[in-house]
Amino acid sequence: MKTFVRAAILAVLSTAAASGAALAQAGAPTEKPTVVLVHGAFGDAESWDKVIPLLRAQHVPVVSVSIPLTSLADDAAATRRAIDRIPGPVILVGHSWGGTVITEAGDAPKVRALVYVAAFANGPGQSVGDLGKGFAPGAGLSALTVDSQNYASMSAAGFAKFFAPEATNAERELMFATQAPINTKAFGEPATHAAWRGRKNWYVVTTQDQMIVPAQQEAMAKAIGAQVTRVASDHAAMASHPAEVAKAILTAVNAPN
Repeated sequence: MKTFVRAAILAVLSTAAASGAALAQAGAPTEKPTVVLVHGAFGDAESWDKVIPLLRAQHVPVVSVSIPLTSLADDAAATRRAIDRIPGPVILVGHSWGGTVITEAGDAPKVRALVYVAAFANGPGQSVGDLGKGFAPGAGLSALTVDSQNYASMSAAGFAKFFAPEATNAERELMFATQAPINTKAFGEPATHAAWRGRKNWYVVTTQDQMIVPAQQEAMAKAIGAQVTRVASDHAAMASHPAEVAKAILTAVNAPN
């Protein structure tokens, strides 16, 4: 009788322990990947200021990288340093030139997916210049000035007419004042990696873009097999349509691995 009681008690305890473990596992929070944001030319890490709070409101960790815009190698190195500091999985997001950077820098195993926002998406051996072949140049390129050190910057009128016409005057003035010029040699540097290969990819096509024409964006999105979101936005979609940009990023964050 004692043996039977002891066995029954052990069975109950074992079942309870197993149930408790299952409940604990089911209730354990899933680790959300960290979103690493990479700005483009004529921008800086604050380019994502309207998007970051929307991601944080969903409890998503965020890092906004400041890249030097001196060369593809330098910009990729700065992005890799940010990725290396993050212990868990990463979603890489690039705007404009930042797309080339995440394509080059996102080869680490912890990078789960890439999101391109009106961004260049290179294949191995392709430069930004190569990607533009066969497409009309964006009208906004006429608003660039290049200094004696071969650094290109956007004029105030260019921000207003081409880069961010949907932004307020105050926002455009801030963009102009805080812009980081880019060394034009970067546009001729070929990518050596294609981080989008073997990963899930998303692309936000900005259909009113005057910097990277929508037809080119569509072609790049198709080439990398990206899931496409189309937004009736100028090039500075993070400023003019932050909710739509954040939604696309969150789709990548919440997608099954």
